[in-house]
Amino acid sequence: MDPRRSLTFADVVREHRRSWPLQTAAIDGAVRLTYPELDRRVNRLANALCAAGVGDGDRVLWLGQNSFRVLESLLAVAKIGAMFCPANWRQSPEELAFVVDDIDAQVVLWQEEEIGDTVRAARAASSSTGRWLRHDAAPDDEGSYESFLAGASDKDPEVDVDPSSPLLIIYTAAFGGRPNGAMLSHTALVSQGLVMGHLGEVGADYVYLNSGPLFHIGTFMTTLATFVGAGTNVFTRRVDAEELCRLIEAERCTGAFILGPTFDQIVDVNRDHRYDLTSLRSFGGRPKWEAMTSLDTSPWARKPGGYGQSEAVGMLTFNTLATDALGSHGRSSPVVQIRIVDENGAEVTDGETGEIVVRGLTVMNGYWNRPEENERRRRDGWHHTNDVGRREVDGTITFVGPKTRMIKSAAENIYPAEVEGCIAAHPAVAECAIIGVPDPQWTQSVKAVVVVADDASVTADEIVEHCRSRIASYKKPRTVEFVEKLPREGWAVDYDALDARFGGGGYPGGRNRSA
Repeated sequence: MDPRRSLTFADVVREHRRSWPLQTAAIDGAVRLTYPELDRRVNRLANALCAAGVGDGDRVLWLGQNSFRVLESLLAVAKIGAMFCPANWRQSPEELAFVVDDIDAQVVLWQEEEIGDTVRAARAASSSTGRWLRHDAAPDDEGSYESFLAGASDKDPEVDVDPSSPLLIIYTAAFGGRPNGAMLSHTALVSQGLVMGHLGEVGADYVYLNSGPLFHIGTFMTTLATFVGAGTNVFTRRVDAEELCRLIEAERCTGAFILGPTFDQIVDVNRDHRYDLTSLRSFGGRPKWEAMTSLDTSPWARKPGGYGQSEAVGMLTFNTLATDALGSHGRSSPVVQIRIVDENGAEVTDGETGEIVVRGLTVMNGYWNRPEENERRRRDGWHHTNDVGRREVDGTITFVGPKTRMIKSAAENIYPAEVEGCIAAHPAVAECAIIGVPDPQWTQSVKAVVVVADDASVTADEIVEHCRSRIASYKKPRTVEFVEKLPREGWAVDYDALDARFGGGGYPGGRNRSA
């Protein structure tokens, strides 16, 4: 093994075990683990997985909500050269079954509480032959996560793992009608953790409340930064305003993943200030929220955001790296390069619009099991983001919008192609189109524009229910409009005309046109 090699993700916990022997690494309910305790459990799980035949390039799938076992499992597969995928537990059984079959995991870790019926239905609809272990079962139950690792050795397996090999698989939104698993390497995760840790001033004194979904890279970025910086990750199964208040006070959390609607719920729950939330470092701009918390003065908090995607472990540009910038999305991360290119791959002049292409430490290894898409997205030695932007004359970046239209609902990306495909499968639908409508709470909501088939009839409620039963609930249309025909530009649906007629707008990047 070359002593100059980059660190694997597992090397980080190995070093924290020695450097931070008294530091709390993870908290989840009654579970409290120091870094040495976490590493011992990781070793047991890694050795148990090896004994079950899991090795280089194999997959472990997580079908559950937030848990310390997500971090534990990620570290265990990191020690043996395998890959870990946390699936979106909010999906329908049909959608989950697609992921189960697509990932073809050797081991599936699943949860009974709240989502058990969905998981069982997905398993029944899939062709999975992997070993299924219930993570929230009693420790001595046969087939439980804890019984699986209980008898394994806590000695480090010491497998030689390539830091550039893929470790984490995050499924993206279904931009082509189906989701794709972005494979992110050890180097990518450690690098993004270092960058986010630096900009967010995340260190050993940082206590991060994992209140966002861990299948979402927006949550995972700070999980990584906290872990790499030897901080403490606190896990809560899902978002509940009162429970978040309790945890922030009890664990003196300094950071948390909280979206707009939850801010309002916490302010309401804590209107009498019975919970002490002053440990929490928060952004400004919400007076009632600021009165309960402490102002975050880190570079990230002073000027948050930028441009990014799951395929690059989140952020590719940072607003905080650009003062008085012309561009709306900051400057490039220090670990990537960005170009703006035309349809032939040639770099365009500053100020001109083109596709954003990137390369660097955080860029994915490719999509799992998508050779044709990988060839297309990785041509010319750059990752083609499928997003449109421009570089301004001061060097900053402006993200204009996706080449494929996208709807943003809170933290979730919704691609119209997926919802249109679902609605088009209804026997009473001749054709349909999806647009995004500005929503004061969720950024955008989904509107379906439907042409009913000849001699057929269908109601708006039936369209919504059809979607609810087949795709994740947040993707279903909130409203449905019926028209005699869809407006077109040649063969293509004229989405701009639909936006103008039905109040569409608010798309990411601030544009109503698709590029």
